[in-house]
Amino acid sequence: MSALLRLTGRRLLQLPVMILGISLLVFVVMSFSRIDPAINALGEGASVEAREAFRAANGLDDPLLLRYWNFLVGLVQLDLGTFSARQTPVVDEVARAFPITLQLTFLGLIIAVVGALVLGILAALYRDRWPDKAIRIISVGSLATPSFWLAVLLIQAFTLGLGLLPASGPLPAFSEDPGAYLARMALPAFALGVPVVGQLTRVIRTAVVEELDKDYVRTALGAGIPRSVVVGRNVLRNALITPITVLGLRVGYLMGGAVVIEIIFALPGMGTLILNGVTNNEPNLVQGVTLTVAMAFVVINIVVDLLYVLVNPRIRTV
Repeated sequence: MSALLRLTGRRLLQLPVMILGISLLVFVVMSFSRIDPAINALGEGASVEAREAFRAANGLDDPLLLRYWNFLVGLVQLDLGTFSARQTPVVDEVARAFPITLQLTFLGLIIAVVGALVLGILAALYRDRWPDKAIRIISVGSLATPSFWLAVLLIQAFTLGLGLLPASGPLPAFSEDPGAYLARMALPAFALGVPVVGQLTRVIRTAVVEELDKDYVRTALGAGIPRSVVVGRNVLRNALITPITVLGLRVGYLMGGAVVIEIIFALPGMGTLILNGVTNNEPNLVQGVTLTVAMAFVVINIVVDLLYVLVNPRIRTV
């Protein structure tokens, strides 16, 4: 419990610094945009007076530091501001889009973990034999495959070529139509998870091989305990501690990659939202998306730390 509290406290202490850094960076970068939010909101035909009134009402004429301060004050009050001429609250748009990004990240994570476990364990059990060499080629290939390039290949093969899975269109709710939901999310989740399979496979293989070489494994096998029991009950439980810590960093990669994959597959998640914010020079919208993703990354790492602390005391030898 004390180890968990230390890890959680360390993450929480990093959170304010991260929020300040990200928000300031976004404000500075967005200030160089040549796009006028007043024209985007009111249209090209809006009068000069209407544009000036819009800028004054939304604080766009204020100095950058004052606008940044006002944003921080609103953030403390859990108010991310509004965007567009309709004054749509950023919180409402983030609340609508963020669950879709989380769902895509979760599905990609399942594909990555299941694929890496199967390949990594097989490679370790058959090390230096042909299954290990074949899996090594597969893992290197997946490592060298960018998710966005794989997404284009999947669209060419399964959507345009075979016509099996959709690459665009509405996303039905899982509770209403599970089949249509999984069909719509299959290609983006696969494109997101495959590059991570290669990374985790090598980590799992190395961890399992190191565990198989330990004395307690040879002692257990010499005592007549079946190999499957030793591997399943002791080796895997001990070996998977290291991959769990690596998994926390990979979840952040998956969430960041999901933003790009959503744009390719036209999913109404955080990727589409941030693209609209950058295109229309909406700093509040970009701030809301980036900060939400960053805070989600911290929370996920806290959960991974919890798993690490819970698994550690259960390390046993035969």
